[in-house]
Amino acid sequence: PREPDGEAAFARRIDPVREPGLSPEQRLLMAQVERAQRQRALQRRLRGRNVLLALGIGAVAFGIYGYTFYSVSQERFLDELEQEAEAARARA
Repeated sequence: PREPDGEAAFARRIDPVREPGLSPEQRLLMAQVERAQRQRALQRRLRGRNVLLALGIGAVAFGIYGYTFYSVSQERFLDELEQEAEAARARA
């Protein structure tokens, strides 16, 4: 619909309580639609936060896993035990 000055009309927010001519069923339907829109917006926001949280937890887990492999590869205590055992066998 066009306004009298020729400009296109934009969607205006109305207050269902003050709007004349709306039945109680229409008011209820409008409230339900607004509630559903708010819920969808909240879900979108939470989905983004959940993705960031999952990436953060994954990065920490991968870091711990990598550090564990690195630190285990640096340990030489088994080599030292084998050398001591060989030295003990050579003496015996």
